[in-house]
Amino acid sequence: MLHLHPMDDGTFAQFLAHTVPQYAAEKVRNGQWTPDEAQDRAEAEYQQLLPQGLNTPDQFLFSLLDPSVGAPVGVLWYGLQHRTNGTAAFIYEIEVFEAYRRRGYATQAFAALETDAAARGTTSLHLHVFGHNTGARALYERLGFQVTNVNMKKELTDTVQTPAS
Repeated sequence: MLHLHPMDDGTFAQFLAHTVPQYAAEKVRNGQWTPDEAQDRAEAEYQQLLPQGLNTPDQFLFSLLDPSVGAPVGVLWYGLQHRTNGTAAFIYEIEVFEAYRRRGYATQAFAALETDAAARGTTSLHLHVFGHNTGARALYERLGFQVTNVNMKKELTDTVQTPAS
């Protein structure tokens, strides 16, 4: 049975060292940022979201622990967003470490998240997923998440003709 264990300062530092560059790389892969700017922009976003680190109000950062393994199998970070129609939990990061994937930990993590978030008065869960992450998208749909927005892009190449003036 998976447990949510609040991160301590050491775990938080490891989390940032891993997830900030990973986020930067995803933004580059998605074509939203250039490689030269990605790390600085990612660091700035994390600083904006977590200005007081682990002590940032309404932000909850956990290690995913399986007592039978005796080590963290992943991480979870969500924040409360107070909206006019209730309090939502926005999931910023959920990751099962590669060595522990395909064992049901993600499903267990979402069940634990729902319990934790509901105890904090949330009425809904929200998240963002990169379009190319089809495995995560399938999991989220299986867990009952519904698409609320879709951003799309099309790269224009040199073969596109400009209209004659």
